[in-house]
Amino acid sequence: MEDVLNLYHEPYDEKRPVICFDESSKALRGHERDPLPARPGAVARSDHRYKRNGKKRLHLSTEPLTGWVNVEITEKRRTTEWIDRMVELADIHYPDADCIRVVMDQLNTHKPTAFYQFFPPDSAQAYLDRFEFHYTPKRGSWLNMAEIEIGVLKR
Repeated sequence: MEDVLNLYHEPYDEKRPVICFDESSKALRGHERDPLPARPGAVARSDHRYKRNGKKRLHLSTEPLTGWVNVEITEKRRTTEWIDRMVELADIHYPDADCIRVVMDQLNTHKPTAFYQFFPPDSAQAYLDRFEFHYTPKRGSWLNMAEIEIGVLKR
């Protein structure tokens, strides 16, 4: 816990940004029956029944000290989607950063060694040299500011 808190306490350094990353799922639901139009002065009513329209995964990255937020929507939550988000951080959003410090939970898909499954050894090591991963403790995911952002989006 102290590791993450100490990281948040550091002053901003554009060459060593602190990025918080988290994932969430969202069930897509539709109406089985159309909602009834509201009468003047009343609230619209809808049936409690719904039709399932699948599920999407939300991948959120945020840099708390600058207010930058990026959200990507995918069909699945696999290691390949996590690798895609990390590569996007390194190549697109922070190409000039010396070290991208990422705060995230200990989800089974968040394995730095997975870079070797998707890239040749030299490329995998080059990416890993640009990252520093900081994990929230178990039952301490509330320390991840990306989780707070996701909570705001869900409201």
